[in-house]
Amino acid sequence: VMASPHELTFQEFEEAADLLSSNPGASTLSISSPGAAAPSDVKVDLSEDEDDQQESSELLGGEKQTGGFWTFEYYQSFFNVDTMQVLDRIKGSVIPLPGRNFVKHHIRNNPDLYGPFWICVTLVFSVAISGDLYTFLFNMGDPGHHYRPQFNRVSIAAVTVFLYAWLVPLGVWGFLMWRQSVESHISSYTFLETVCVYGYSLFIYIPTSILWTISVYWLEWLLIVIAMVISGSVLVMAFWPAIRDDTKLTAFATMAVIVSLHALLAVGFKLYFFQTPTHTGSSHSGQQTTPAANHTTLTVGKHQ
Repeated sequence: VMASPHELTFQEFEEAADLLSSNPGASTLSISSPGAAAPSDVKVDLSEDEDDQQESSELLGGEKQTGGFWTFEYYQSFFNVDTMQVLDRIKGSVIPLPGRNFVKHHIRNNPDLYGPFWICVTLVFSVAISGDLYTFLFNMGDPGHHYRPQFNRVSIAAVTVFLYAWLVPLGVWGFLMWRQSVESHISSYTFLETVCVYGYSLFIYIPTSILWTISVYWLEWLLIVIAMVISGSVLVMAFWPAIRDDTKLTAFATMAVIVSLHALLAVGFKLYFFQTPTHTGSSHSGQQTTPAANHTTLTVGKHQ
């Protein structure tokens, strides 16, 4: 049985018409005749795909805009780290390896204030309490010494540590920005990256201040040298790549100032909070010389 020509032609179904009427922006492809031009008949809607691609590129590129400085989201980005990242950065500040820049290998364009803040707080109490304990242990055998907790040391340590952790990075960052404006080939870090490097470099002074309670003169200064070498190496390896393309005099002078200020902080801790009392030694010497003088007087009396 031969089919009629009417049965062999393509027909439009009502279901397809209903789908197109409910979603007019859907992708459609119509073929009217074999000889028709294909590009003119193809209609594709890519508006939603372009929006998704744009959002993905913003997330990958880190260009997602946050709120203003008066919003909570603005400050939340400064503490966007987890425990493993903080521990990795502390490890990098205690074990600096040659050729490993702390900013590039540990911060990785994600500086934080969480770790530096708690390091500074811990250092304040560690230095103040350890210094008070050092004085108590040194005078423990002296019956004339009355122990009095010196709570003012906490305030002095807090002012010293936080001023150093903010003002010195501010000065270093400002100097690098100025040199970058003078010499275009000089690289620089952001202020938050500079504060982050300085904050983590102070961690080594926490165990060092605890070990300073051991009242051994040569050991105390040996610990200072070790702490200064470790923390100073972190700063040098972090800031030397940013300043090495400058003139030799400027580069070496900048590194010398950074290391000197860091060493001055450690020496200041030792001389103020862990100083050896002098009045105790004089009282002991006075108790030793008085019996000797009385013995001399008695000997002279016998001869007379």
